[in-house]
Amino acid sequence: MLRKTIPTILLAAFSGPALAERIAAPEGAAAYIIAPADGATVTGPVTVVFGLRGMGIAPAGVGKEGTGHHHLLIDIEPEALDLDAALPADDHVKHFGGGQTETSLDLAPGRHTLRLLLGDMNHVPFDPPVVSEEITVTVE
Repeated sequence: MLRKTIPTILLAAFSGPALAERIAAPEGAAAYIIAPADGATVTGPVTVVFGLRGMGIAPAGVGKEGTGHHHLLIDIEPEALDLDAALPADDHVKHFGGGQTETSLDLAPGRHTLRLLLGDMNHVPFDPPVVSEEITVTVE
């Protein structure tokens, strides 16, 4: 009997990320970027200040109702991500699982887009996603 269960266990372990059950976002919840302003020309490092209405901030791993933590999307659209799974951590998706509400970025010179996306305790976006408007900055 053990021989029959091992392949099933291995298949489940290596079949890729499982879809997560998304938590409903509170009505009226909104993420927004306080600074820099949309269209700003800035020098590095770029300080980005996060805003949130209708929800609270809690670190990753803390399952308190009505809370989440920020992820900053850099030069990527939310539609390019699998919103039914934990968000990746890479050059385009920065995690702020400690509950941070601002960061300092070293961005290459040129035009960049920034957007916030709130994740639950497991880095999974809410349903519907709590996502900010995209802003564009030019780094000199």
